[in-house]
This record gives sequence, structure tokens and C-alpha cells, in this order.
Amino acid sequence: MRGLTAMKYNVALLHYSCPPVVGGVEEVIRQHASLLTRYYHNVKVFAGDGGQFDTGTEVEINPLLGSRNREVLDVHQSGIEGRPEKMEALTGRIYGYLLEALRGFDLLIAHNVLTMPFNLPLSAALHRIGREGLIPIISWNHDSPYFYQDYPEHLDLFPWLILKRAYAGIHYVVISESRREMFARLYGNRKRLYVIPNGIDPIRFFFLDKSTVRFIQEQRLFEAEFLMVHPSRLHRRKNMELSIRVTRCLRDLGLGARLLITGAHDPHEPKSLTYYRELVDLAAELGIEDHVMIMAEYIFESGETLPADRITIRDLYLISDILFLPSLQEGFGIPLLESGMIKLPVVCSNIPPFREIGGEDVCFFDLNDSPDQVAAKILDFVGTLKPHRMFRRVIREYAWDNIYHERLFPLLERVIGTYRKPDDWAFRA
Repeated sequence: MRGLTAMKYNVALLHYSCPPVVGGVEEVIRQHASLLTRYYHNVKVFAGDGGQFDTGTEVEINPLLGSRNREVLDVHQSGIEGRPEKMEALTGRIYGYLLEALRGFDLLIAHNVLTMPFNLPLSAALHRIGREGLIPIISWNHDSPYFYQDYPEHLDLFPWLILKRAYAGIHYVVISESRREMFARLYGNRKRLYVIPNGIDPIRFFFLDKSTVRFIQEQRLFEAEFLMVHPSRLHRRKNMELSIRVTRCLRDLGLGARLLITGAHDPHEPKSLTYYRELVDLAAELGIEDHVMIMAEYIFESGETLPADRITIRDLYLISDILFLPSLQEGFGIPLLESGMIKLPVVCSNIPPFREIGGEDVCFFDLNDSPDQVAAKILDFVGTLKPHRMFRRVIREYAWDNIYHERLFPLLERVIGTYRKPDDWAFRA
């Protein structure tokens, strides 16, 4: 399903520790909690160490879930010495705690605790819960000691051998294709091994304004193939109709281009409203009204209008592929300076102030060029920009919002659907 989820789930996230403890998996826990909350799921983090790291995410700390707990370390040593009784007892205590703590949850996502040797009683308790089918479990596999030649010898002995096996009742996520091959060799099969990569959250990374975030989500801009931003007031000398026609030509050439026009009305030019209506009509005439967005007149799905003073130009630059500036005349060109500051490629008309600012570091087109010619120059220009291609690839394949829609939410539905037992599911409230 796309867009907002039709189902809201109660999701438990589990790891040895969580933020503010610093670590790679801890950061993924933070990102997963933020992402799932953004799409209206109820999220709670269970960990052995850490604390409250986000006002929107509930956290429960139980030291028995940690990797440095004294009881856990003692039973590990007993196990190494061939005395597993203490480990069995602690496994029972953790199992009992989880039975109560996870009551009412639809799904448990356990990060690394079923693959790493840092709390074997916890691993064993989760295996028991998985075998008994008490709650859907996803083991999110980041790593395994068995992938390295120098792992301790006792990991090849009982009871640590449970870390080398995939168990019925548990689904496994791996973070890359290479990890999938490694876990498939370890487990002896690749069943229930789903690849969901780690991602990046542009919203947090760029510190995007809330209004921009709302606009991005409604328009699915992180999934766009190519974004052009034209930051100008609504004035004829800004030549916005060329931006619209070039967008049409790019789409005709097979590039899924979309155009962002800031489009604030000029307070000193009443004719700007007439110009705005002409631009809207032109986009409709060319059949790209859904791909041309004039921000100052944007209406949210709630019916609210995006105020012009809430349009954050920097945010639009940060998510766009190029700055497109086809002005007929300018006294200067501040958007070129702004783009230079964040390394946004520039395509602009060949007029004196732009030549003075851009020099040999921007792509120029002549105002006599046809829209088709300008579109061709854009394709040639961006085709040489490896950072541009990398940026678009990262956004398309690794932005958490896209991962959520394409991989994570479908998996949640599949796993929960497999386990749902309306009458006897022990963990349902």
C-alpha cells in the first residue's frame, strides 16, 4: 500500500541498548522509531541500557536485556565452563518478563540480539517465544561473529550454537545483499531472509521545516526521478513558462521531471496573479499539472494553504537536482550564490549577471533555444555529474520513507498477517 498506512500497528523494538548510548545499531533504532511513528504506528523501545531519546517514543529499560549486566556475564561464564543451569534459569526470567512486557503488541523487531553473543539468555528466550508463536518476530540481522575468523571457540559449542541457526516462527531481515549471502551460508538456507538496507532520513539530516516535510510527504517528492527548483516571484521576466515547457520536454524524453516554483506573488505587482493563472493553465494544457507545483498557492490535503512566508527555499534546494533559472533579465542572481553554497548544480539563461556569477561552473542555455534544446542540454549536463547521480540514487533507494513504502511496511503486513490468530493469540490485549 502507498501513502498513509491503512493499518496502525503496535511495534516493539528491542536491542541491548538504545540512544543516548552511541552506536550504529542504536542509531538505526532511533531512525526506525522515528520512521514508524511518522506513519502513525505506536512504537516502544525495549533495551538494557539507554534512556528516553525522543518525546514521541516510549522507552523501557530492563538491565536483564543488556550486554554488560553482571548476571548475564556470570551465566555466560558458567556456560563456558559447562554449567548451563544458571543460563537456563535466567532465560526463564527474561522469557517471563517479555511475556508480560510485549502484551498487546502486534510485532517485535529484535536488532542483532538473535545473531550476536552478548546476551545468550535473551536470545534463547526469544527463540522460545518464536517457536511458541506468541508474537510475530523479525530478527534484524546486522552482523554475526561467525563471519570473522577470530571468533571465540566456545561459540561453536552448546548453547551458543543457537546463534548459527534460523528458527521457524522468526523472520529475518538482513541489511545488504552481501549479508544475505553470508547469513544464507550460516543458516544453510535463504528462506525468510529479506533484504532491507539501512537508510538515511533526509528530514532529520537536512533539518527540514515542518511545512516542507508536509509538502514532501503529500507530493511523494522523495520518490521523484528528477526535481528542478525555480525560486522566483511571479513576474514575467522570470520566464516561468519556459520552466514549464522544459519540464514537459524532459518528460517526453523519458525523464520523470517535476518542477518546483516558489511563486510568491510580487507585492508591488498586481499583475502577478494574472500571470499565476496563465502558468496554471499552461501546465494543464501541456498535461503536466500534477508535475508542476507553484508553492505559494499550494493547498494541503487538509484544505490549508501553504503561506508564502513558510516556503523555505533552502529546503527546496536541498531536495532538488538542479536550480533552473531562465530569467529574461536580472540585475544580479542571488539564487546562484545560494546554490553554490550547497553545491546544487545550476542551469540558467545566458544573461550578463549570470555569466558574471557562474563563469564556467554552471550550464548556460541561450534564450533563443527551444524548450527541446534546453531539455537536451539539461540531460547532457546532469549526465556528467556523478555527485548528482549519487544523490538521486541515495534518495531513491535509501531514504527511509522510500524504504518504508517499498520494503518495510509490506513486510510488516506479510509477517503480521501470517501470525494473526484472532481467538488464541496470547499477546493480544
